[in-house]
Amino acid sequence: METYGVVKVNYDVSGKADFDVITETAGVLKKLVAQSRTSTKKVVASLPNNIVFVSVIDMPKMGEKELKNAIQWEAQRYVPLPLEEVTLSWTALSEEEQEGKMKVLLTAVPSAVIENYLKMFKLAGLEPVALEIEALALIRSLVGNRKDSILIVDLGARNTSLNLVDKGFLRVSRNLGVGGDTITNGISRSLKVSSGRAEQFKKDLSIAGEIKELPQVIREVLDTIKYETLQLVKIFESSGGRIQEVILAGAGAQLPGLISFFDDTGLKCKLGEPLKFVSYDPRLKANLQEVGLSLSVALGLAMRE
Repeated sequence: METYGVVKVNYDVSGKADFDVITETAGVLKKLVAQSRTSTKKVVASLPNNIVFVSVIDMPKMGEKELKNAIQWEAQRYVPLPLEEVTLSWTALSEEEQEGKMKVLLTAVPSAVIENYLKMFKLAGLEPVALEIEALALIRSLVGNRKDSILIVDLGARNTSLNLVDKGFLRVSRNLGVGGDTITNGISRSLKVSSGRAEQFKKDLSIAGEIKELPQVIREVLDTIKYETLQLVKIFESSGGRIQEVILAGAGAQLPGLISFFDDTGLKCKLGEPLKFVSYDPRLKANLQEVGLSLSVALGLAMRE
């Protein structure tokens, strides 16, 4: 790692009919690139799980050309949008070939979303190299070459994704509409303080370290995440699988008491180590450890070959 930069943007578009989020975000990117002294203009970007349709499907074993044609037909069963409105991509999970069958990771992204990304990068003076779903970047930065079954719980600002990884491949990806901002808004309402003060309350908790009892407003959000996590584990293990570990990632994973909150699930749970597979200047260690979990996706993208 040569450099890094982090910026959190929260647009208030109320009463701004002419607000252009693409142009505004392009401006933020230009400033971030300049301030972090990034030397390259090439970009690998992630697509949020909540805008991507992901399925692992069973297909008869076939060659690449035949698979391309077959996928077009099969995708109609899994993608809830007209195929002419989406961009399809797929990856054959070669290790899963057996008895004349193969598993294929199918992803579909609304074409309008990709067009917006490309427009944004052009305005920012950047050159897009690839777009991929967040889950694949998380596997790269948090799982590495492990072949056991792992569940990655990525607590973002607005959403939380549950990504079930088996033998190094993504099996299931679920998106939950709760995240760090949900907790902040709940604190704001319960304490009748501004969002800024509520966000500071969360940071103060993190600085305080491990605590015995999480505030109820935080527990309500985490209860939802825990319930969905257990449901996914139950479904996977009912088919003969076994989750070896739950890895927590994302900025929300820095909440104190989070690992203890999962103690009653019986699952082995730990914080992700996205810096484990990268080298960096030792002088940056303290700063990087503070923001490391927030960089899980970015590091995974940077590691893409």
